[in-house]
Amino acid sequence: MEHSAAHYFMKSVNFVFGIENQRDLSMKKSRYLPVLTVAGSDSSGGAGIQADIKTMSALGCYGMSAITAVTAQNTVGVTAVAGIDPGIVAAQIDAVFDDIRPLAVKTGMLYSSEVVDAVAGSLGRHHAGNLVVDPVMISTSGSRLISADAVEVMVHRLFPLAVLVTPNLHEAVALTGESDPGAQAQWFFSHGVDSVLLKGGDSSDSRSKTDLFFRKYLPPVSLVSPAIDTVNTHGTGCTLSAAIVSFLARGFDLDSAVAAAKEYISAALRSGANYVIGSGHGPVDHFHALRHDI
Repeated sequence: MEHSAAHYFMKSVNFVFGIENQRDLSMKKSRYLPVLTVAGSDSSGGAGIQADIKTMSALGCYGMSAITAVTAQNTVGVTAVAGIDPGIVAAQIDAVFDDIRPLAVKTGMLYSSEVVDAVAGSLGRHHAGNLVVDPVMISTSGSRLISADAVEVMVHRLFPLAVLVTPNLHEAVALTGESDPGAQAQWFFSHGVDSVLLKGGDSSDSRSKTDLFFRKYLPPVSLVSPAIDTVNTHGTGCTLSAAIVSFLARGFDLDSAVAAAKEYISAALRSGANYVIGSGHGPVDHFHALRHDI
């Protein structure tokens, strides 16, 4: 039986807030659903590891992080960036895997070639499963967040480890040199990627936003949602990839995880449009389901 994306999203909301599958509080032991984000820190809390952990928590998972860089930013832009020592980045990943093995992993801002190399080496050594790579290259405000040589390392070392890569329109063009989505997908397939989600949130279409989900040897799937009139779009890419790994950790297959994550980010954008924070691009409402429940 096929279910809509909304079905999977509401099933997740019900799970998180106890409408169904309630825990037996008399049980002495329960298990968290650990998920790891390997990404940069956003001091304003709207993107990066802060957005990731909020998303993971909202979807019933236990968020963990390995910080790759520290940014000084707000809703207006990025004013400073400092990379973390690659050995420390690898040590964070190793510490997590040695004690709390994650059910799914996502990468975001990786900053430098040395950090990418350290991340790929550590994730490969631990045979990380359910890896989603969000190839963060440029911030919403236009600031470059990764060096050119790091992109090459990411393509050749990290992409082949991933179950999914999630570039936005600009990243897909920058990576592939192609403007046609089908040609872009073929480029990813030729570089060891089996599934790619081409995000369309930055398109100029004022009526709807379409993400294209390409899987090797299968027909593409269009995920369409109404366009939302909002300036609060900071961290949407981070939030979407964090939602995907959260659903994967919950046991969803990749197709269902992508569809449910699309519903989650759409709902977060709709709810977040009603809030005013900062003077630029504010965040989405990660906890919209809980906020509307209380």
